[in-house]
Amino acid sequence: MSLITVLIVLVVVGVILWLVNSYIPMDGKIKNILNVVVVIAVVLWLLQAFGLLDSLKGMHIN
Repeated sequence: MSLITVLIVLVVVGVILWLVNSYIPMDGKIKNILNVVVVIAVVLWLLQAFGLLDSLKGMHIN
């Protein structure tokens, strides 16, 4: 996956999240939960895109 694709996806997700937070009326707690879920999903996607998620699966904690 190219760096430009990653940047485009991050910008699109950020703009969509900003639009939802700005223009859709909802309770602040729901907005916070939505923001946290989106950030976690994006971080997991980035880890998988750069191949770090697979290496974390191979780690064993004794």
